[in-house]
Amino acid sequence: MTNQPVISIHQLNHYFGTGKLQKQVLFDINLEIFAGEIVIMTGPSGSGKTTLLTLLGGLRSAQSGSLNVLGQELCQASQNSLVQARRHNGYIFQAHNLHGSLTALENVQMGLEVHGIFSKPERHHRAAEMLKQVGLEERINYYPADLSGGQKQRVAIARALVSRPQIVLADEPTAALDKKSGRDVVDIMHDLAKQQGCTILLVTHDNRILDIADRIIYMEDGRLSKQPESVAISQ
Repeated sequence: MTNQPVISIHQLNHYFGTGKLQKQVLFDINLEIFAGEIVIMTGPSGSGKTTLLTLLGGLRSAQSGSLNVLGQELCQASQNSLVQARRHNGYIFQAHNLHGSLTALENVQMGLEVHGIFSKPERHHRAAEMLKQVGLEERINYYPADLSGGQKQRVAIARALVSRPQIVLADEPTAALDKKSGRDVVDIMHDLAKQQGCTILLVTHDNRILDIADRIIYMEDGRLSKQPESVAISQ
């Protein structure tokens, strides 16, 4: 690990709504995450975990404080800067968000198309290779409707990792999966991330996967709290 954090957050506050309807959802967040770390964020529903993840992923602009990802300040960032920032991230959603009209291979290729630098044969090759790494080489031409929940989530992981992102952000990736599928999916993420040297921030309520983390952080009521791991695990 390097001494420079890849994610550096200082005194970050975030609000939803405006005027009298404005509601603060994140309070004075301070956090540093280093290259190659696997960090799990846990805590009650509605505590702000997904909001923080979407800010880190450049899916919305942070409002106040500092949110530095890979050396780029995302607080008050322009739309163009957010688009650029998203290219360095792999994002894995709770619902796999696959396109039903595309095959597994085509879904994974979409993870490369946003970069605009890979030829069609190269996209095909990389996507097929990544699906092989997640154990789906026999399913590359299947549509999502013909895949199990665990298989769909593997396709989503392949799509997130195919461009070799420096950071992977995962929001409840095992929520809809049974115990074995959930474990398989997380082990795949862990192994691929360690091979590729990328950083993972994973939001979960799933106590069964906490052991893959280098560190567990706990969020409650929009604040990161220094809860002991035993508290995080009991959630």
